[in-house]
Amino acid sequence: MVDPEETFYTEERWQNWLTRVEEEELDPENEDSARLLLNLQDDAAIAVAKIVSAYEDDTLDEERALDELEQIREIVLSEPSLEDEEKLMLIDGVQTSLVCVFYAAEEYVNSGTVGDAPVDEYVLAAADAEAEDDLDAALGYLVQAGTHIIDGSELDMSVAEELEYGLVSEWVNGLDSLQSAMSDPEVVEDDE
Repeated sequence: MVDPEETFYTEERWQNWLTRVEEEELDPENEDSARLLLNLQDDAAIAVAKIVSAYEDDTLDEERALDELEQIREIVLSEPSLEDEEKLMLIDGVQTSLVCVFYAAEEYVNSGTVGDAPVDEYVLAAADAEAEDDLDAALGYLVQAGTHIIDGSELDMSVAEELEYGLVSEWVNGLDSLQSAMSDPEVVEDDE
């Protein structure tokens, strides 16, 4: 079993990222700015991947895995205290992307892989649901896709290129981070 004192993610870690965002001149069109935001997102996804992997390896039981996921979700989705409106919007985009990651991980721990369609079919179904303003269904499809990604299925990001910008494209972006985290759960150093 995992050491009860082990922490997968901390408030301090998230705050370090927010401090970096606050201190940097951010321009979403600039590669370094985009990388900082992606690293912030990937770092949280890696923590989620580590919890799910520990659960799969039976080093975390279901209750502890769900508690750990809930703790990360509360830390990452809490309202950041940033002055800059534009930076708040950028962080909000990261948080939005990660919503689907948290739900997919919780669903996976609760129920394993959900549904039996290929991942890209869930993405397309989510896009159709979003077009019909059924965001709950859209999120549900992507949570199913996420359980498959956790289980080793691949999300072909060329499907994402065809998506209209919106919540589904943001959530798929989060699933891309989850996919990277599941294949290579190396910690992103927040001081790079």
